[in-house]
Amino acid sequence: MSRYVGSIDQGTTSSRFIVFDRKGDIVALDQREHAQIYPKPGWVEHDAMEIWANTQSVISGALAQNGLKASDLAAVGITNQRETTLIWDRHTGRPLHNALVWMDTRTDQLVARFERDGGKDRLRATTGLPLATYFSGLKLRWLLDAIAGARDAAARGDVLFGTIDTWLAWNLTGGTDGGLHITDVTNASRTQMMNIETLDWDDAILALFDIPRACLPTIRSSSQTYGVCRGTLAGVPLAGVLGDQQAALFGQACLEPGQAKNTYGTGCFMLMNTGDKPFPSTCGLLTTLGYKLGNERAVYALEGSIAIAGALVQWLRDNLGLVKTSSEIETLARSVEDNGDVYFVPAFSGLYAPRWNDSARGVIAGLTRFANRGHIARAALEATAYQTREVLDAMVKDSGVAISELRVDGGMVVNELLMQFQSDILDAPVVRPKVIETTALGAAYAAGLAVGYWASTADISANWRADRRWTPQMDEPQRTRLLASWNKAVGRSLDWIV
Repeated sequence: MSRYVGSIDQGTTSSRFIVFDRKGDIVALDQREHAQIYPKPGWVEHDAMEIWANTQSVISGALAQNGLKASDLAAVGITNQRETTLIWDRHTGRPLHNALVWMDTRTDQLVARFERDGGKDRLRATTGLPLATYFSGLKLRWLLDAIAGARDAAARGDVLFGTIDTWLAWNLTGGTDGGLHITDVTNASRTQMMNIETLDWDDAILALFDIPRACLPTIRSSSQTYGVCRGTLAGVPLAGVLGDQQAALFGQACLEPGQAKNTYGTGCFMLMNTGDKPFPSTCGLLTTLGYKLGNERAVYALEGSIAIAGALVQWLRDNLGLVKTSSEIETLARSVEDNGDVYFVPAFSGLYAPRWNDSARGVIAGLTRFANRGHIARAALEATAYQTREVLDAMVKDSGVAISELRVDGGMVVNELLMQFQSDILDAPVVRPKVIETTALGAAYAAGLAVGYWASTADISANWRADRRWTPQMDEPQRTRLLASWNKAVGRSLDWIV
């Protein structure tokens, strides 16, 4: 019997392949970053061919670490940056354009155009999502408009659309030689083209956006055997696909309604399991698919999405040279006792949940001659915690459920200063699991369940173990003062683009 399960974790800044054992522990891992392409202010692109090459490289690299072979894997799953959009020629396998990354804002005029007839929430009842530059449907519309002949070729099925999961699945299973053109319900739910009740592409929205159905992938569940891989993973079943945040929800064993997790990555994403019916939000959250296991009923979630979290640390490193490595940010932030009344609102792509303000832009507020590098570093870390507090408040208001603890994962949770401040500003415990690679682990669980490597979701719950718990140390008057100043700073960022 195969000993392990593999997981492709294709994120915004890098691609990884991680091999897990039955306890959910990491056996092997390889990672490679890819280029971030910024053609114009607000535009963000990736080279999909580079992502595919890096994916193949990290698969080979991880397997080589412990002398593993493809036959050692019972199955492989995919988790991916969501909403990032590309189209490619099905006959040559070449993209027609760089992928438009989820945080790209070039569709702002399309969003404004569709808002004029029905408002920002005109598609929320069908899709669970407001009109925003975030989602894939209007990115696809932009590509079909911008590239000569693309719409006609898409209508013939000669040009294919996909988010990154679809691109990887197609290439893994043969590409131009019969590759599977599929996506799962979680990724499809982020296109703003899928009806979240029927779990199928919505014809009225396709007509509204002028999207030909022939270019769209088939929507499948998150956990089932889709096909068999070729190449480096030859013979391994491809059996799980989950968008990255839903994968983290699954990997964190948030399997019961009311359980929530927050992932601190390039962006920051909080999801709460709401059970087997979509839960409409009145507080600026997204109603989304949580996961769907085989033929079982779909599980839904409420989500609060924050565009810039770890990306702010990268910006301080790459654009300002404030630190040489991202890990230095905590040491620099600890060089000062507090934020010195400095607040950093990282609205580089506008503000996402719960405000959904595309016209906001980043500001640093409260600067005096007293402020130094340490205060800016601390303000950058605290920005993630303040935004998370806003999302949690909206989630509690929407659901009526007070969260007893917040399970956290992602690259930033190794930052203990941030985790303590997060607990302080939430006034709730924050818990980090033993395995923080929960995004990759969730995709591995989905794949392993499909082939019987894990017997049931009870095995997932049994595997979850806490590593560290932070509890609030801040008094209420200080918390109230900090939140009031944060909200004042956010007010300065609004309506910058008019």
